[in-house]
Amino acid sequence: MGDVLAGIHATWEFETDAVLIRFERGIRAPKLFQALRERRVPHEALASVTLSPGKRGTVVLHAVPRPGADPLMAVADGQLKEGCDPYRLVLPADRETLAEYYADELRACLGPGRDEPAERFLVAAPKPPLQFKAYDGKASFDGQNVSFRWFWTGASSAKWKAGDQSFAVSALSGVEWRSPDVLDGCLRLVRRDGGPGPVPPDQDPAAVLFGLGYGPVHESLPFAASVLQAVRDADRAAPVPVPVGAGRRDPADIAERIRHLGDLHRAGLVTDEEFTAKKAELLAEL
Repeated sequence: MGDVLAGIHATWEFETDAVLIRFERGIRAPKLFQALRERRVPHEALASVTLSPGKRGTVVLHAVPRPGADPLMAVADGQLKEGCDPYRLVLPADRETLAEYYADELRACLGPGRDEPAERFLVAAPKPPLQFKAYDGKASFDGQNVSFRWFWTGASSAKWKAGDQSFAVSALSGVEWRSPDVLDGCLRLVRRDGGPGPVPPDQDPAAVLFGLGYGPVHESLPFAASVLQAVRDADRAAPVPVPVGAGRRDPADIAERIRHLGDLHRAGLVTDEEFTAKKAELLAEL
């Protein structure tokens, strides 16, 4: 397509295989948009495209990503306010005809897997290094390790006792993000070893708390998405361990099964051909 559709706080450029979303960095633009700057969304990452009436003489072009296609939306898990949804383009109502044209063009580009969850992330997360201030500590991510440095004014005695923390991406299996707009807002790292067990975020050294202006969405959400992207990339790159002796059976078990097969053969329940073929199969498993 190659055309550009400018809306309020964002511009969509329609490429051959993707939509390039450039966010406005003006003072009135949502802070999350300013932090994201731009995002390239491949057509295969989208599930659907809609056009609907907006507020106060506007229309909204909304591209809905497939589940699992975007680490930012995977971490947000439906917690973003409507005005902060990076997949909504708000336009003046007099551009409705033009918006409908682009919506139809974009729908025609959706892939055959649009109704299925994506097997991997198709939209890139913000790149590290990233950091933000939480209520009880400072969180940093350099691409390989997530670090928490506790604040004496907010951290619990349990976290002070545990000391400042550093977690390698390879030691993590996921990330949980709870919006700072709710009472229990936090970012929690999910450890592969399970950690100390189910404990509240204020006592968990693998979690930092939000609130009172700390851990704002435009800082903590891109941070969480970047960590989740790194965790998934590490999972995909890790070699699959092959158990020693995999594909081989216990010789004692094979011998017992051959003896049982012989009993069936002598009893006339298995023909000579069946006995010979099955015995050869069992011997091949040694």
